[in-house]
Amino acid sequence: MDKIRIVGGNALSGVIPISGAKNAALPLMIASLLTDETLTLENVPRLRDVALLTRILSNHGVDYSLNGKRAGEDHLTGQTIHLRASEIVDTRAPYDLVSQMRASFWVIGPLLARAHEAKVSLPGGCSIGTRPVDLFLMGLEKLGAKLDIDRGYVVSSAPGGLRGAEIVFPKVSVGATHTLMMAATLARGETVLVNAAREPEIADLAKCLIAMGAKIEGAGTGTIRIEGVERLHGATHRVLPDRIETGTYAMAVAMTGGDLMLEGTSPDLLDNALDTLTAAGAEITPTNAGIRVKRNGHGIHPVDITTEPFPGFPTDLQAQFMALMTRASGTSRITETIFENRFMHVAELARLGARISLDGQVATVEGVDRLVGAPVMATDLRASVSLVIAGLAAEGETTVSRVYHLDRGFERLEEKLSRCGAIIERLGGEGAR
Repeated sequence: MDKIRIVGGNALSGVIPISGAKNAALPLMIASLLTDETLTLENVPRLRDVALLTRILSNHGVDYSLNGKRAGEDHLTGQTIHLRASEIVDTRAPYDLVSQMRASFWVIGPLLARAHEAKVSLPGGCSIGTRPVDLFLMGLEKLGAKLDIDRGYVVSSAPGGLRGAEIVFPKVSVGATHTLMMAATLARGETVLVNAAREPEIADLAKCLIAMGAKIEGAGTGTIRIEGVERLHGATHRVLPDRIETGTYAMAVAMTGGDLMLEGTSPDLLDNALDTLTAAGAEITPTNAGIRVKRNGHGIHPVDITTEPFPGFPTDLQAQFMALMTRASGTSRITETIFENRFMHVAELARLGARISLDGQVATVEGVDRLVGAPVMATDLRASVSLVIAGLAAEGETTVSRVYHLDRGFERLEEKLSRCGAIIERLGGEGAR
């Protein structure tokens, strides 16, 4: 099994190209089930989850192809995928595939909308909380689906097709918003999603669906209106930049010092996180090329954060920010409100010398003068990259094991960092990508 070896102490300087967003690419790929024509997606990141989802979609009858390498491109450039579901040949999503990636459960919406039936395994994914699917099922029932749970599968049908309805989410859910928005595009009549998720990835999916012929208003706000249409057609869509990757590398340079240009991204995608980084002592400058992040010799200031749905501080950046706060000149408090088990990285950061105490969903971080390298183990996707950030600033050598978590969400992380002065390499023979 692969490991990543880091020798800390080097400032980061140079350019890091930001990949397409994994959290946008996955629902966009699933949207290919809604039409019998070709959906072309540009700037798709090369990730384990993307490869796994192509297998899942193939099981339903989706043919796919990849563009070859173009002149001037390297392997850090996003890929173009062509997806075509001429016919839905199987409406069953089996446990052995769905259990590996939670987002694959979202196929239930497009399958019901187009094929009027689906049998989808209850999901798996990172062990960061229960993340139940009750909001998905509530919404699909509102749209007229008949649902039953049978031996770990959601068995659903809508013999006459889905019909529009008003769906009020009792709490914000990105996955349920994605799924029900896709399902509603082919439902009869109008669907209104109230208390919908407002993440940029929701608006990106809506933009693609509109290009495919859907009628959607309000995506990116708390209320989304979808007028169902009879059919959708093919389209070409470019995946938006990954705001979590952007924030992660911004925190890495805030941790190590240096001067990084994060190329091809936008500050509009994560205003709150960038404001927090500025308060912690980083210099953030938007440019025509992306975002420039600097920290030259100044200390890291402690900042308290609470994770919240967009536009608040992202839960997917909480672990990375905690790593940064381990070197702050004072005490910071981090409150996690989204997932109940998202402090599993605390014990591993402590192995590097961090001082962190937990009280329920609140972590108190006392900044230390130095971190010291040690062997650590990744527990989930975002926790794994927090250990990399800490290792970049630690004295001596850090090895991070179970890095398959990293490969689910970060495209060639060690290559991007090594180009900017980090001493980081992958060890082992697993061959992630």
